[in-house]
Amino acid sequence: MKVNKIAIAALCVAACQVAPGVGEDTSGRVASATPVAGAKALKYSPMIFGHFIEHFDTQVYGGLFWPGHKLSDEDGFRKDVIEALREIKCPIVRWPGGCYVSDYHWKAGVGPNRQPMWNKAWAVEDPNTFGTDEYVKWCRKVGCEPYICTNAGTGNEEEMSDWVEYCNLNSGKWGRQRIANGYPKPHDVIYWSVGNENWGGHEIGAKTVEQWGPLVRESAKMMRGADRRIKLLAAALPAEGWTLPLLKAAGRLLNYVSVHGYYVWGKGDTPYLACMMRTERPEADIQRTIKTLEKAGFGGGKIAIAFDEWNLRGWYHPGLGNFKRGAVMDYAARRQNDVASYYTMADALFSACFLNTCLRHCDIVKMANFSPVVNTRGAVFVHDKGILKRTSYHVFWMYTHLLEANYAPLKVDCGTLTDGKASVPVLDVVMTVSDDGKRRVLAAVNKSPDKAVEFDISALSSGRPTSVSATVLAGASPDDYNDIGAENRVVPVKTTFTVKDGKIVLPPHSLSCIRID
Repeated sequence: MKVNKIAIAALCVAACQVAPGVGEDTSGRVASATPVAGAKALKYSPMIFGHFIEHFDTQVYGGLFWPGHKLSDEDGFRKDVIEALREIKCPIVRWPGGCYVSDYHWKAGVGPNRQPMWNKAWAVEDPNTFGTDEYVKWCRKVGCEPYICTNAGTGNEEEMSDWVEYCNLNSGKWGRQRIANGYPKPHDVIYWSVGNENWGGHEIGAKTVEQWGPLVRESAKMMRGADRRIKLLAAALPAEGWTLPLLKAAGRLLNYVSVHGYYVWGKGDTPYLACMMRTERPEADIQRTIKTLEKAGFGGGKIAIAFDEWNLRGWYHPGLGNFKRGAVMDYAARRQNDVASYYTMADALFSACFLNTCLRHCDIVKMANFSPVVNTRGAVFVHDKGILKRTSYHVFWMYTHLLEANYAPLKVDCGTLTDGKASVPVLDVVMTVSDDGKRRVLAAVNKSPDKAVEFDISALSSGRPTSVSATVLAGASPDDYNDIGAENRVVPVKTTFTVKDGKIVLPPHSLSCIRID
């Protein structure tokens, strides 16, 4: 983390010189937080800070995998990407898709005689030089768990179970094949998903509701027949019509249901306020999924939720799902995903609000995977001379380095932020505590684009501090962003908040991690 002394000074001035009325939230009230009476702190899963990579555009080739490049290692992996993911303690990465996987046959991507394939989802040829063995090797270098999503589109149950055998066994045809390919030790891949978005007409090999549950059930049986240690997920929706039949057919064999969420679409120029109006939508998706799990008899954590693709912005790829005669993919449009100015404080604050939502539901949300980790809408952008850490990257750094290991429920009272007829709470605040309960850290988002918020923390502090230490992510404006040549325009800044009458001032468009021991 960079410590920018100029930014610290500016931040302190902004916090201390609040004009009359500006120190209140947009409804004119001082905000406050109090512990929920009788609520116990819960250990959350670090896997909510996970990521995702797909064979789309330059995410793999020209992204994390760039053989022969001066910044790559002997295996062709970009060393700067590996180091960046180590820095944010990346816990798990899902691969190889995404829409790509529903037309991907893993056996063509292992061994010495790789077979290039034309991917019907993205309408490009993949050389298959980055396959299962390379992916697992890369994960081990990053220090993250591999999580493989299987082909339930054009694939079948046997192909999925053969993949488990290849990765995890030293016996059987495919276990022996891995050894012959130069990997004598099992890859020990524990996390596996049956399918990706097979509910959607855009997906190659999409399934009907009636087809899906039985296919998942039989796939799960065969995959567990290869290795009973594995943790299984299946493509689901935050909608009862799809997920309830799935659970009735296959729920007893699943550990998680997989749901996805993207909340604005287009090139990436959605205004800041419109983005903030989406910050409560992940909560609604989780609540709907919980109700379906409970209705199916798998509530109370019997089956967990994995939000294994999520981002504020959906990927820009005109042509996906358009299979009409003569329709073509707009390849040039994919370059719009690379425009640095799209990834502003809106991306950072939406990401923080999403992670706060996962923390509030840490009893049921056990995994989440930011989509993707590299390029497209990723937290890291890779180019010929290095990498660029977008604003969302720094949110992951702050959460994995600064928060404590347990979530403690809070009641937050604050005003609202409005955009036309839409409105959301202006603050999103969670509290984390250490195992012994002595250390407490708040993650506080002020969504207001231009107003600081006065925030009463007196009910959270054991004493009467006159100041608290904090790390703050806040640009010069809500539309601020990092760029090549201006990589540190938006970075976390260490600072101190003055406490006056039990209150601190949260800067506008900011994420603050505040220690209140």
